[in-house]
Amino acid sequence: MNAWVHRSGRGLSSAAMAMAMCSAFCPRVPRRSFLGATPALHSIPPASPLRLSARALSSPARASSSASSSPANELPGRIGFLGLGIMGTPMAQNLIKAGCDLTVWNRTKSKCDPLVSLGAQYKSSPEEVAAACDVTIAMLADPESAVDVACGKHGAANGMSPGKGYVDVSTVDGATSKLICGHIKGTGALFLEAPVSGSKKPAEDGQLIFLTAGDKALYEMVAPFLDIMGKSKFYLGDVGNGAAMKLVVNMIMGSMMASFSEGLLLSEKVGLDPKVLVEVVSQGAISAPMYSVKGPSMVQSQYPTAFPLKHQQKDMRLALGLAESVSQSTPIAAAANELYKVAKSYGLSDQDFSAVIEALKAKQ
Repeated sequence: MNAWVHRSGRGLSSAAMAMAMCSAFCPRVPRRSFLGATPALHSIPPASPLRLSARALSSPARASSSASSSPANELPGRIGFLGLGIMGTPMAQNLIKAGCDLTVWNRTKSKCDPLVSLGAQYKSSPEEVAAACDVTIAMLADPESAVDVACGKHGAANGMSPGKGYVDVSTVDGATSKLICGHIKGTGALFLEAPVSGSKKPAEDGQLIFLTAGDKALYEMVAPFLDIMGKSKFYLGDVGNGAAMKLVVNMIMGSMMASFSEGLLLSEKVGLDPKVLVEVVSQGAISAPMYSVKGPSMVQSQYPTAFPLKHQQKDMRLALGLAESVSQSTPIAAAANELYKVAKSYGLSDQDFSAVIEALKAKQ
């Protein structure tokens, strides 16, 4: 693996370390920049290691394979979370359950109430959250929302300053990520893009995969928190690489689901039992958890939302734009994207993306 790519799994020691760090350390952090007044976070060399003191941890577990030790007062104390939808809510809940000091915001305030009841604090704007917190995490639905929440009126950038960090875990295109990065870094703060691979259930179970890029020092700072919300994390270098990786992954996933839908309908059309097809596929070389989890409900024409179809189509569109920018032909993904657009036109936007099979039924 290239030296600039870092992958860290989440073993028992990593999870234990992250839990202990949040529950034992976060509540005791003074209300100050998590790097203190000097030196500023951006002055730390990219390879600067993260150190955890014995006062913060009861065991010498690592935050990530590239992080060793630094003064405990350099760890973030208060975490902000912007966007409490299907993904954001369980991610924020896992941070609270781990003992983190969390402050939340969402456009629809009522979505914050369950988290406040668990111990989170509420602020009325992204700007107020960022101003009150050391690190702010954002999980928004699309590029437009991500830009507005970060850079708009009362956006998070207005509350950022040197010594703070902004982690955008939304799925956006590279240009959008770089735009947000520019606004955040213009305040002297650090930026990390960290889109996630995974849907509702992995978010609930803390089994997400983080595809990060940007400021390495911030990556090392927030690694323990990523370990609470996910099972693994990749550091991919410059801003834009994380966004690109996520779009490629979701392009593959969307094409797989479209093909799987064709197979289910074809098996039924020729007199086979589609339920048996799901079992056959689950035991062969093309087995994927997506098929075995979603196949049974698709056979029953039920699509409980784990990843909305409108978001899958958005990601297909962004992936096709990425391919166009480098003159890469993607005919299979392009055809699949058209199918998702048809499904949206049938009013299936808020159903799970497996509802794309309905667009094929309508064509029969």
